[in-house]
Amino acid sequence: MAAAARCCPSVRVSAGGSRRAVPRRRTCWQRSATSERFRGSCRGFSWEKRVGDGQNLITEDVTVVEGDVATISCRVKNSDDSVIQLLNPNRQTIYFRDFRPLKDSRFQLVNFSNSELRVSLTNVSISDEGRYFCQLYTDPPQEIYTTITVLVPPRNLVIDIQKEIAVEGEEIELNCTAMASRPATTIRWFKGNKELTGKSEVEQWSDMYTVTSQLLLKVGREDDGVPVICLVDHPAVKDLQTQRYLEVMYKPQVRVSQNYPVQGLTREGEPLELTCAAFGKPQPTDMRWLRVDDEMPQHVVVSGSNLLISNLNKTDNGTYRCEASNAVGKSHADYMLFVYDPPTTIPPPTTTTTTTTTIPTTITDTTATTEPAVHGFTQLPNSAEELDYGDLSDSRAGEEGAIRSVDHAVVGGVVAVVVFAMLCLLIILGRYFARHKGTYFTHEAKGADDAADADTAIINAEGGQNNSEEKKEYFI
Repeated sequence: MAAAARCCPSVRVSAGGSRRAVPRRRTCWQRSATSERFRGSCRGFSWEKRVGDGQNLITEDVTVVEGDVATISCRVKNSDDSVIQLLNPNRQTIYFRDFRPLKDSRFQLVNFSNSELRVSLTNVSISDEGRYFCQLYTDPPQEIYTTITVLVPPRNLVIDIQKEIAVEGEEIELNCTAMASRPATTIRWFKGNKELTGKSEVEQWSDMYTVTSQLLLKVGREDDGVPVICLVDHPAVKDLQTQRYLEVMYKPQVRVSQNYPVQGLTREGEPLELTCAAFGKPQPTDMRWLRVDDEMPQHVVVSGSNLLISNLNKTDNGTYRCEASNAVGKSHADYMLFVYDPPTTIPPPTTTTTTTTTIPTTITDTTATTEPAVHGFTQLPNSAEELDYGDLSDSRAGEEGAIRSVDHAVVGGVVAVVVFAMLCLLIILGRYFARHKGTYFTHEAKGADDAADADTAIINAEGGQNNSEEKKEYFI
């Protein structure tokens, strides 16, 4: 088989990285009759291509943050030592095999072999973004491109607040701005650990984006000192955030506590001490005690936040109020006072045994060595300290219930005695009438039995004046 010849022009690479064919020495591909291999050289570079090997170029897109390093890789599958070169978006040659015609020192050769050309680009900027081409000198030539995408994180993240100091119940406006980012950022709001929803606007300046998010927030006293956080979601940066602490003013919160008696009943003749505590922002400066719907008793002593009544009586009953105020407003707390009777004293137990028999219940009291017990009723305590002071209103209700139960017992005993007496009287009367029951004969009809006829009997029965004394009878 005759040999065929194929010639290629010499290639000159300019200082700027461009290449063009020049009419210089021509070298030819020589194809032998016994081989399917092309051999040749251009400008000192030699290569060969095996026909039908199916070489393929492989590369990947690159995403890099501005200022970082981007790595471009041109790989050849089934390589046969064909020439690989890398071109920039302007089609200027960056590397021809392991030679760099482009005078940009930011491009550095990382790896060169028959199957790969790997180049790094340091200090990447927005102007470096675009398509870069990998070329393989085959017949026909192959070309593939990779895209470099440059990310720019936000340069400034700032929160502007409408009012530095807010009042409880007001609605304030906060704005968070993320400037000069690429692509546009996503802004999220948090109050403490709770995420809030804002409204965002995007402005584009050239290739950069500025995002502003607005948040409307109604504040309360619980928001004082709580951080409001502006968080940025962007592929070029993680955990980028800024925050502002809320300062909220609110009116006082007032609370009245009883110092003495400690969780006990307020009884006549005993002392009472109350304390008023108020918290607000700013701290309350004016605090006073008053009696609702009545004048303060003369014997009540008020000292700052304390109220003292040394000797309680029934006239002290009422509602006592503590008022506190600051620059925001005024608040109050009430204490309702009810004075109970002094504790009753139960007589000491005796050593005698008394048995009382009633109808229908028999009550036996044995107090030789044990406490007196009344069956069916609740035993009253010896003093107020024996009561359960867990709940003041429950203790008062319990004492009143015990007193009412004793009154009912007395009334029940009296009714039982009256019923018993009436039963006894009915029994006696019944027995008496039963003994005097029968037929009684008088002398009114005396003489009628001997009469011959009815008329004679009537005459004899009626009698005359002579028999009037004999007809007198007396019934006892």
